[in-house]
Amino acid sequence: MLIDATDETLLAAIADGLPLVSRPYQAIGTAIGLGEAEVIRRLGCMVDAGVIKRFGVIVRHHELGFSANAMVVWDIDDALVAQTGPAVAATPCVTLCYQRPRRLPDWPYNLFAMIHGRDRASVLEKVAEINAEHGLEACPSDVLFSLRRFKQRGARYGAARPALQRGAA
Repeated sequence: MLIDATDETLLAAIADGLPLVSRPYQAIGTAIGLGEAEVIRRLGCMVDAGVIKRFGVIVRHHELGFSANAMVVWDIDDALVAQTGPAVAATPCVTLCYQRPRRLPDWPYNLFAMIHGRDRASVLEKVAEINAEHGLEACPSDVLFSLRRFKQRGARYGAARPALQRGAA
């Protein structure tokens, strides 16, 4: 997809996230001189073309009172990951779940899930519930609590990004 100057302006306008208003695309459009429908159309085209790889919400857990954040890792049979991963991901307290290859001999884990809680005890309770619900009690696992928080932000798109092709407006 060739992007034009208007697309670049739109990408810059969403770089820090959507405004927290009832009609964010309208607000963005007003700020950059486009109608709401045109903002939605252009963003849709860029998502469809892969210019925008991911479009979603970044939840700032600390601001919502969730100060205990943990990555839970399990070593489960590879044949079970395809069914267990989506089941764990569907658990309401899980915000992220994915499979990664093991890095033996030091790292035997292949299923990862992020869980947020108001305190460590509540996170550990949720882990125990997930283990019981999905038959993971016997699987080797670990709960890795975050020690510090990094800046959360969306993707940045711009002139230095080689995947973008520039075209005339």
